[in-house]
Amino acid sequence: MARYIVPLIFGIAGIAVLVGLGVWQMQRLAWKEGILADIEARIAADPVELPAAPDPEGDRYLPVQVTGQVGDQALRVLVSQKQVGAGYRVISALDMGERRILLDRGFVKVGRDIPAPPQGEVTVTGNLHWPDDRNSSTPDNDVADNTWFARDLDQMAGVLDTEPLLVVARETSFSDDPLTPLPVDTSHIANDHLEYAITWFSLAAVWAVMTGYFLWRMRQSAKGEGT
Repeated sequence: MARYIVPLIFGIAGIAVLVGLGVWQMQRLAWKEGILADIEARIAADPVELPAAPDPEGDRYLPVQVTGQVGDQALRVLVSQKQVGAGYRVISALDMGERRILLDRGFVKVGRDIPAPPQGEVTVTGNLHWPDDRNSSTPDNDVADNTWFARDLDQMAGVLDTEPLLVVARETSFSDDPLTPLPVDTSHIANDHLEYAITWFSLAAVWAVMTGYFLWRMRQSAKGEGT
């Protein structure tokens, strides 16, 4: 009987560790879902006036309503949408009189013409955003060819002569066809904790089966030695 104690303890310890990791991931899942729910509620809140000095942390996703004239120049940021394909986010300046900011007008498929800006004053409801589009594999923006791979606000503001402040349109008072708004949401925020939990629980089950099989083989071997 003593020969079974060490592998049994080893098996139980392994199962406990793997189950513990799975439970921890489930706790992280609940925490992340709470954060996402809070962000979604903030995104969908009633719009307010544009703050005089927006804070990238405190005002992230803040819904705002802004009025001004859309500039003639449009920057193209290469993106891809599921079930739609490749296209561009179109970024223009919004001249509000005393302030000029960046306006993310929406998405247009590659090959479609970017429409001319609307004439006169327009109203846009959207969200403040400080996007983090760039990673280690993101190419440098090709400003000369007007092909952008990341919404680098400082660089865009320099080209369009605006504040490095971006409003991503959700609703507009004008038709910008074929552009369609591509509003801020939580889809870019990773939430893989359920997949991780399933992985750890699955490994715990495999460990339990392997432990049981190993003990069974030991018992069969002992029986063979006793005959």
